[in-house]
Amino acid sequence: MISPDSYRTLTLPTRAPAPRRSAWHFRLAAAVAALLTAGAHGHADTRPIDAQRSTLTVHVYKSGLFSAFADNHVIKAPIASGSMSEEPPLRVELTVRAADLTVSDPDLSAERRAEVQTRMLGAEVLDTARFSDITFASTAIEPAGAEQWKVTGRLTLHGQSRVITFAVVRQEGRYRGDCEIKQRDFGIQPISIAGGTVKVKDEVKVEFDIVAQR
Repeated sequence: MISPDSYRTLTLPTRAPAPRRSAWHFRLAAAVAALLTAGAHGHADTRPIDAQRSTLTVHVYKSGLFSAFADNHVIKAPIASGSMSEEPPLRVELTVRAADLTVSDPDLSAERRAEVQTRMLGAEVLDTARFSDITFASTAIEPAGAEQWKVTGRLTLHGQSRVITFAVVRQEGRYRGDCEIKQRDFGIQPISIAGGTVKVKDEVKVEFDIVAQR
């Protein structure tokens, strides 16, 4: 028989306490989960931009008292690389090498066209020796109707980045639209000659026709 005093010494077996998980453990688990989620949903439908079939065209317009004696300019900007996702999350990125921009004014003589080309690529405008790339990366793409979107993103030009927003429409599998930017927003002083009586406008228009590889 167990004496009453013996009860004081009896103890019930207890479960060992679970090991405490450190904050580092939880951070690691969260990071792994985020990577798995991104891999499953983030860029599953990303496609390269078809640089051969896509175009960027820049229109520079004349102004000033004697603008009738000046020239509007049409500039081709070949896409060096880029990618886009046509499924959520929608996004687009592209890069243009500044030195690849080409003046294609059909009404200019070859000599005059070469003059404009040299000035455009030089330190006075694009300064391609210092700023080799022009890039755009979307930050938000919102539906704006059937086969239409409002695209917002960061344009980096002449070493400076600005947020721009523009409309895009899809026609026959191609994404088309245009946007207007100001040269001064990117630290570029619009060219003027003859005391400012002949010059180009601050605003330039960029037209695009983009298609993804299939």
